[in-house]
Amino acid sequence: GFPRTLGQAEALDRICELDLVISLNIPFETLKDRLSARWVHPASGRVYNMDFNPPHVQGLDDLTGEPLVQREDDKPDAVAARLRKYKDAAKPVIELYKSRGILHSFSGTETNKIWPYVYTLLSSKIPPVISDEEN
Repeated sequence: GFPRTLGQAEALDRICELDLVISLNIPFETLKDRLSARWVHPASGRVYNMDFNPPHVQGLDDLTGEPLVQREDDKPDAVAARLRKYKDAAKPVIELYKSRGILHSFSGTETNKIWPYVYTLLSSKIPPVISDEEN
């Protein structure tokens, strides 16, 4: 997510005024498991997740058949350290937007269960786009 730090939030304030901020509260273990299951095809940047978007053949890119790699920062210990660091850095950002009354938090572990609530919020804030065909 962005902004991740108070400095980034302050820089963002200088270029635009936010009226809505979404925070997704996902359990630490869920995030760690998802990020640790991520593998990439270095040449193309294609990303696979062994749990919900695995390659057709374990460890190989679907299009080229070349080996997939796991980035060093996606290994479980590195992910855990990244998440701890993020939590500490993001806390003041969350508090800032909460104090402004623009923070909306959603909790859960599955995108398809959280998304309808996020969509409802966004739909209430952003007018629908009407195509020329509908006019």
